[in-house]
Formats: sequence, C-alpha cells, structure tokens
Amino acid sequence: MKKDEVCALIRKIGVIPAVRVWSGDDAHFAAEAVTTGGIPIVEITMTVPGAVELIAHLHKSKSKILVGAGTLLDTDTAQKCIAAGARFLTAPAFNPVIVEFAAKQNIAVLPGALTPTEVLAAWNSGADFVKVFPCGPVGGDKYIKALHTALPQVPLIAAGGVNQQTAGSYILAGAAAIGVGTELIPTEAIEKRQPHRINELARRFTRQVKEAREEIEAWQKSLIIKAYTGTEACEK
Repeated sequence: MKKDEVCALIRKIGVIPAVRVWSGDDAHFAAEAVTTGGIPIVEITMTVPGAVELIAHLHKSKSKILVGAGTLLDTDTAQKCIAAGARFLTAPAFNPVIVEFAAKQNIAVLPGALTPTEVLAAWNSGADFVKVFPCGPVGGDKYIKALHTALPQVPLIAAGGVNQQTAGSYILAGAAAIGVGTELIPTEAIEKRQPHRINELARRFTRQVKEAREEIEAWQKSLIIKAYTGTEACEK
C-alpha cells in the first residue's frame, strides 16, 4: 500500500487500534478481531517484546490489514519495522530525525506532540498527521478543539485517554482520527479469546466516529453564507 493510500485509509476509518500483546498468536487474534469489527488497521508498539517480529507476522499472514509501528524512538528501529512490513510509523513525541527518515522512505509518519509549538514543529517538518499525546490529562476534547481552532491545517490524531464515551467528542472537536489501546482491545479479551467482545468495541468506536462526522457534515450544510456583492444598501 502506497503512502497516500495509507493516509487515505487512516482518514476514512478514523480509528487506529494500538495492539499491545505478547505473542504472534495474540497479535494475529487481535488483528483478526478488530478487522472483523470494521477496523483494518493495527499499530504494534515497540514496548511489546518481539514487536518487529509481530509486525512481520501480521504483514505476511494478514495482507489486508494495514500494519503500523508505534512508540518509535530511533531510526534504526524504524528501519527494521519498515523492512518487516510496517506502513506507518508513530511516536509519543516529536523527533525530527524520524520524520525526515520516514519522508525519505515514503512512509506515513505520525509523530507525537502536545503543545501548539510542538504540533506546529511536527507538521512543518513533514508529518502526515500529528498525534496529540497524551491529550486526556491536559483537557481532552476541549484541548483538541483549542489546537484545531488555532491550527486547522494540521490533521490531529487524539490519543491517550480516548474511550467509548469520549471518542465522538474528539472528532467533533476537530480530530481527524483517534488512537485507542486497551479500551478497544482489552487484555482480558485477548487472554480469554473473546473476539465478539473486540468486534463489538470496534463497531462502537467506528460508529462514534461516523456519527460525529455526520453531525459535523450536517452542521456545515446548515450554514448559509451569503456573498457580499456590494449592491446591498447599508442600514441607516
């Protein structure tokens, strides 16, 4: 999948599930479960032992799933992830070296940032999206709205504190997508092999995103903008 197709899919689905598991079988199970629920995207974080091998496992066994690498802190690891099949890279913080590296490799990159200065720096460096992390502790959807109002040109991904109750609010606030971890893929559901539970959570999150976007679209259509022609008489 090419970079522009990756970005288009992330925008379309609007949910990036972070998979934190301990084996290839668990990763395969989690990926299958979220895909069945309507989310053909998974992010394997580097905090998981054998993360690169898990990416390779999913890339080879689940060709229809968009696999990404998360919590990247250096280009050596980024290179290994790309070689294993990762098609997008994310990080909890902004590292211009990784963003530049991803651009040269023609790979989608979603660096983390928190303050307006960091968000703008990440965007100007060539990021495809900017992941606002952790947005929950600093104001949640209200903080995303403030950033989006000030920097509407930057596609923001809200991460860190997103759950079923707040997912739609982040989209309404201006987020292009949301990043979700155990709220979408509970550890217990993986351990007990409960695909139906993850299926349902995936459907709930995507429904929240869809309904929020429909609400935004309806609001935009309701706006009546009358162009000034210069012929209207001024009120006396």
